[in-house]
Amino acid sequence: MQYTEGNTTRPCSRNVVRVSWLKMADSSSSSKPEVKPSAEQGAASGAGASDEGSSSKKEEAEGIQCEGAIGGAIGAGRKTRAAADSDEEDGDAGYEDEDDDDGAYDDEEDKEGFMKMLQNFLMTKLHIGGAEDAPKVLDEVTVDGIVKYIQSGQCKNIITMAGAGISTSAGIPDFRTPGSGLYSNLEKYNLPCPEAIFDIEYFKSNPKPFFVLAKELYPGAFNPTPSHWFIRLLHEKGLLLRHYTQNVDTLEHVAGLPAEKIVEAHGTFRTSHCLHCRKEYSQEWMKDEIFKDNIPTCLDCSGVVKPDIVFFRESLPPRFFMLTQVDFPKCDLLIILGTSLTVQPFASLIDNVPSTCPRLLVNREKAGSLDPMMALLQGMGGGGGLALDSARNTRDVALLGDCDDGCCKLAELLGWKEDLQGFLTSKK
Repeated sequence: MQYTEGNTTRPCSRNVVRVSWLKMADSSSSSKPEVKPSAEQGAASGAGASDEGSSSKKEEAEGIQCEGAIGGAIGAGRKTRAAADSDEEDGDAGYEDEDDDDGAYDDEEDKEGFMKMLQNFLMTKLHIGGAEDAPKVLDEVTVDGIVKYIQSGQCKNIITMAGAGISTSAGIPDFRTPGSGLYSNLEKYNLPCPEAIFDIEYFKSNPKPFFVLAKELYPGAFNPTPSHWFIRLLHEKGLLLRHYTQNVDTLEHVAGLPAEKIVEAHGTFRTSHCLHCRKEYSQEWMKDEIFKDNIPTCLDCSGVVKPDIVFFRESLPPRFFMLTQVDFPKCDLLIILGTSLTVQPFASLIDNVPSTCPRLLVNREKAGSLDPMMALLQGMGGGGGLALDSARNTRDVALLGDCDDGCCKLAELLGWKEDLQGFLTSKK
């Protein structure tokens, strides 16, 4: 492969890449790439929702697929690959593959090297500041660096973001794991598709499948995990600004975390409302109806009563939008626990913290990172997901493995092992 820089041709393995630098620096002559989203499987035991009406049309226009634990939109930006058509005469950026049928950039080393070169060039020409220009908060971009930062006393407003991964050890299945995930085990409900069980329009026409499933997964039958207790411990240490969760299992409440510290982005089982007259019902009333195998109906108008969890095509709670605007600018450490960061708008919250705020991912696998080309297209001045594999990374750290194990390790490194063990023993 060769790439052309100005009038000079340089070797670059098997593929040929032709780039007109001046045209790429001039945004007025650059062509807009076609972005094709791809959904990745991940854990999300909670709920999310895409907006109704115009926002649904907007999502379709932007190529966003609606999918989530209980509603939500998978952002086209994450895990996405974009390519621009080549045009020699106009000088637009393009790619050709001479001898590899699998497409350009099959050689990962060539791809990484080319992207770094391209980023450096554009950042110089467009005067975009690099990561080295931003103040560095961490002494080292490692788990130990995160621990030292917490211990330094500079870290006082931690936000935690959680998905299904913090609850799986309690016996609650996630949604997308092949074979064991909830969506893989719904055949008995004869649904048009697995996600229909959490679709508001399907629920209005046939609520029975949801309430049968709700009986199996109803909150109260499970105990908090070490991950939940670690979040409670952050609160007890006076470090937790807010806990944002996609889950609807209420285990944070069971663990004793104050309600004002919790934002249930995808709703909750703690309250329910009639879909017709909006009369409110308690969790105890709803539980009694569900365990009697009844379809809960309103005592005033006989309408169907639905728990306040967010289904597909429903809006997220107003409290979510209100507090995200207040909390995230204050955040000085973001801890992301057990989520694949695919369900929007929850996933995009990771970009709402200040540009110097460290971000720690505790998950079985890396998540929240953009494809290098998408990161380039969205701008290199900030945002664009976690920079875990970037040479410019100054703040993002991954602690990969089981969420509970990761939380226990953090507690031990912080000198909180006995405190966490006390919670696990007492179960209070």
